Amino acid sequence: MSKYTTGELAKLTGVSVRTVQYYDNRGILVPSELSEGGRRLYSEDDLKRMKIICFLREAGLPINSIAALLSEEKPESIISLLLKQQEDVLREELSERQKRLELLEGIRREISELESFSVESIGDIAHVMKEKNKLNKMRWTMILTGIPVSLLQITSIVLWITSGLWWLFVIWAGVAAVWGCAVSVYYFGHVAYICPECHEVFNPRFKEAFFAYHTPKMRRLSCPCCNRHGLCVEVYSDGKGVGRVGEGKND
Repeated sequence: MSKYTTGELAKLTGVSVRTVQYYDNRGILVPSELSEGGRRLYSEDDLKRMKIICFLREAGLPINSIAALLSEEKPESIISLLLKQQEDVLREELSERQKRLELLEGIRREISELESFSVESIGDIAHVMKEKNKLNKMRWTMILTGIPVSLLQITSIVLWITSGLWWLFVIWAGVAAVWGCAVSVYYFGHVAYICPECHEVFNPRFKEAFFAYHTPKMRRLSCPCCNRHGLCVEVYSDGKGVGRVGEGKND
């Protein structure tokens, strides 16, 4: 049967000699025998044990857990359980890192869409990203409530064409007008805008906001603080007051 010195075992498992000696001192990998000169000699079984230790270390298990594990008579089932736990931890870390990556990508996109960028703009972007989920949820609520109105419109048009029932279209027009007004009031009651010049978060007048040129994320408005007229960034507002980005809201 082959015998390996400390250096040979280290080379075969891709670790340093000091690592092998450390495992020996911890009692995790004790050499099978000593040569006449006192050199540590490791067997094939020791080599297999060392490979298991290296594998478990690469999987992220702490050395104390490995030592306790290998002292068990039948560690296979425990190894499976520990690896499953470690897998769950790594998946959670991966999920957190993915969220951070998405946050960074979102910030980069927001920066690219600003007319001008400064250090103060970072506060604006952070505010936008923080309220982004609430804003998206509100928009989806509006879309879902509009589906029945759209279905009524399609049905009324089809019946008007095929059966001459024009009065159903009139009913739809009335429902659509009421729905449109209600949605508009709801929408502008739950959004605010950040001025990129003075970084004030403000609520515009309903008429100005309703007729203003806009994109999915911005609207051309006049800031009541600095009087700048231009595109302002839309954010979610809970209706508790406004103020500068990063400051507490007014009562």
